[in-house]
Amino acid sequence: MPLNLLKQYPELLELGQFNQYERRNSLLGIFKRDVENNNSFVFRNKRLRPTKKEGEPSMQTLFNHLTTKKDVDENGKKLKSRSFEIHRSIRLHWLRFHVEERKKEKILVFSYEDRIDRKDVIRTYIYNRNEKYVIILEPQRSKTDYYLLTAYYLNEKQGLRQMKQKYKNKLNEVY
Repeated sequence: MPLNLLKQYPELLELGQFNQYERRNSLLGIFKRDVENNNSFVFRNKRLRPTKKEGEPSMQTLFNHLTTKKDVDENGKKLKSRSFEIHRSIRLHWLRFHVEERKKEKILVFSYEDRIDRKDVIRTYIYNRNEKYVIILEPQRSKTDYYLLTAYYLNEKQGLRQMKQKYKNKLNEVY
C-alpha cells in the first residue's frame, strides 16, 4: 500500500491487487495527505473545503465523491447509491497536482453557469484536455473559498462533448 503514496502525476495508482479494505486504506492515505491534512490545499489563494452535509463540512462525503460514482438503473435513472469507480480512484493523487496548477499550459481553468436543481449555479472547472481529467469547484457565497465538489476522468463521449460546450460558453472571468 505505501507504494501508491510514492506515485506522482501522470502515473496511475495501482489498486488491482488489493481487496476492498486495502484499496480503501490506500486511497484514504493519499486523500489525507493531499486534502484532509494539507493546510495549504488552496486554489488561487482560496481554500478548498468539502461541501456541507447536514450543515457540516464532510471529508467523508468528499472522499466518496472522489472515488465513487452514482449508480444508475437499467433505464439510465440516477440512484442515491454510489459504487467504487476505478478511473477516478487511480487518479486521486492527480487532484493536488491540478489544483496547484503545476503545468499551467496543460490546464484550462474557467467558470461556467450550470443549471443545477432548477437553479443557476456558477462552477469553476479545472480541466486537463490531454488527460481528460476535470475538477469541479463551486465558489462559496463569501467568495473567499471554494467548495471542492468532485474530480473525475472523462471516459464517456458525452462528458467530453459537455466539457467542450461548457468551455465554449464559459464566463468572462474565473470566479
